Amino acid sequence: MDERVLQAKAWIEKHLKSSPSIGLILGSGLGVLANEITDPVKLDYADIPGFPESTVAGHEGRLIIGELEGKTVVAMQGRFHYYEGHDMSTIVLPVRVMQAIGVEKLIVTNAAGGVNEAYQPGDLMIINDHINWFGTNPLIGPNAGGVRFPDMSKAYSPELIAIAQQTAEELDIRSQNGVYVGNTGPAYETPAEVRMMRIIGGDAVGMSTVPEVIAARHAELDVLGVSCISNMAAGILDQPLTHDEVIETTEQVKADFLRFIKAIIKKIN
Repeated sequence: MDERVLQAKAWIEKHLKSSPSIGLILGSGLGVLANEITDPVKLDYADIPGFPESTVAGHEGRLIIGELEGKTVVAMQGRFHYYEGHDMSTIVLPVRVMQAIGVEKLIVTNAAGGVNEAYQPGDLMIINDHINWFGTNPLIGPNAGGVRFPDMSKAYSPELIAIAQQTAEELDIRSQNGVYVGNTGPAYETPAEVRMMRIIGGDAVGMSTVPEVIAARHAELDVLGVSCISNMAAGILDQPLTHDEVIETTEQVKADFLRFIKAIIKKIN
């Protein structure tokens, strides 16, 4: 096991009241879910051995461990991105630490641009597959545990997808099922790139998630991915893209997002 994982695990476990079984990675503007956690232990990334600090607006930069819907969870209130200059092993370090402290299921969320023209800002997209457009992979290098060549044919758990679909229907929340394209950023995609994504099967695009999911599957975690469609990708609407728009949309849908994820957690065994 990576020495950084061992050091972070040992430090975090000194603060644990109980071992978490569910991990949450909360994307831009979606960290509000962590405020729903009761009896929380709040650990700043800057204090955790090996963890860098998050530098992006809408990412608080701390780990929160406590109770949510009767389950012990650990939530990343903000994540690390490739475009911040971190290497892939650092980006996925929290996933490996989560697995080390007991997490078996991981819910990964993000704010994403809509590539599918049938989508609308504010939709929640249940991720059923992804396309790795980062040009690299977090498993390159010495094997950090797990099989050398992990199967990614079911990167996102069919069982968790089914729970999410059923939950959206029960709560009457507008949802989609689609393929997430992971891009390096930090520039938004060009209209030509968005057209290409649509041709190759992408439904939404963002700058995160894919490395974390690859590492999670390598660690044999069951994964659910949810994108908040915060804007339509370049070229679909005749308007520039801004991060402010991303935060504004996630703020508008946060009530549905909170209901949705909390109800899913309640159903997970």
